[in-house]
Amino acid sequence: MKLYTRTGDQGQTGLYGADRVSKAHPRVEAYGTVDELNSALGLARAHSTDAALDTDLEYLQNALFDVGADLATRSGTPYEKNLVRIDAEDVAFLEAMIDRYQEAAPPFTGFVHPGGTPAAAALQLARAVARRAERDVIRLLDVEEANAQVQVYLNRVSDLLFIMARAVNARSGLSEEAWTVKKRR
Repeated sequence: MKLYTRTGDQGQTGLYGADRVSKAHPRVEAYGTVDELNSALGLARAHSTDAALDTDLEYLQNALFDVGADLATRSGTPYEKNLVRIDAEDVAFLEAMIDRYQEAAPPFTGFVHPGGTPAAAALQLARAVARRAERDVIRLLDVEEANAQVQVYLNRVSDLLFIMARAVNARSGLSEEAWTVKKRR
């Protein structure tokens, strides 16, 4: 089988089990940003030397494939039976992970500059992509029906990536650079 199909050469793509839509459709934008987020997590994993963090990031990467499938499949299609929709249980699992990482991070006292170790910097970049994915899902929900739990899930993913980055820096002995408000002249 060839990698290229030429079916998207006119700017259209097929949803899972549904009609073809513009590649700029809000649904495609949303799952495309989730794909970008998954790639950013791969970059974070490439920079990480922490086996436990790697395991958690691998879990997230697999879960993001589920998120993408959820977004790519409209309700009511026969293909819907082939996937598991994101639900409140998935959100609760992320919240437990956030709590676990929060124990390894210093108390939160305000905004910090993204950065630190290469792994933490990559996690902060992934966090920003997760926020964009969440906004894309909100735009999708404004124009058509989709699983609203995906938006909540992506909100938790961004929280998790933020606290993971802080924990990675803390474990590495790096102190965070706090945002300092510019003084008026």
